[in-house]
Amino acid sequence: MLFEVKNLIVSYGDIEVLHKVSLNINKGEIVAIVGANAAGKTTLLSAISGLIGIKSGEIKFNGQNIEKMKAHKIVELGIAQIPEGRLLFSFMTVTENLEMGAFTNRAKKYRSKAREEVFRLFPILRKRKRQLAGSLSGGEAQMCAIGRGLMSRPELLILDEPSLGLAPLLVRKILGLVSNLQKEGITILLVEQNVRASLEIADRAYVIENGNIIMEGLGKDLIDDERIRKAYLGI
Repeated sequence: MLFEVKNLIVSYGDIEVLHKVSLNINKGEIVAIVGANAAGKTTLLSAISGLIGIKSGEIKFNGQNIEKMKAHKIVELGIAQIPEGRLLFSFMTVTENLEMGAFTNRAKKYRSKAREEVFRLFPILRKRKRQLAGSLSGGEAQMCAIGRGLMSRPELLILDEPSLGLAPLLVRKILGLVSNLQKEGITILLVEQNVRASLEIADRAYVIENGNIIMEGLGKDLIDDERIRKAYLGI
């Protein structure tokens, strides 16, 4: 098992937001976490990435406990998060944005090779490499954000709402690119409001509601589940 969360509790002050959340990810999988707004998805990712503290529980990566580690140390270990909203440096070029992802010691020496790999995966970024990131289209900006995360050479790539703000056709394209990353050997944790699209590409998925994991299973099984169809697919 590559990654595991056990009985994770996270509170903001006196308000408990995550209630004994547990999940696991095997190497090479795409695992989706789906749920409505304010269900606890972003809080979970923030805890995994070391951006907020936890009240109790365990987070393990390659068998090592990381729940007390600083965010930059977690990246160094091989976990990269692509934040909701992209958060590119708009007045820097595409290449400069990509290279900001290779700040760890293990990534710096592979920076040129990693950049070429990103350009191979996302050819449009090579064409836009001298262009300011703020002038990219929504889809191109998302590719740049994913590329920046890949520059750290992650074993586990976490994507937070990659389809946010994109037209339906671009949503399919971006999630198709996520599937391609899996074929490149990258393990993926996908957090996404577009439930149908994410379940279609996920090997397994967890449904989170009010800070609790209420369902889990194969993506293809959950997409046919009557409760999921009524609650999230409008069927």
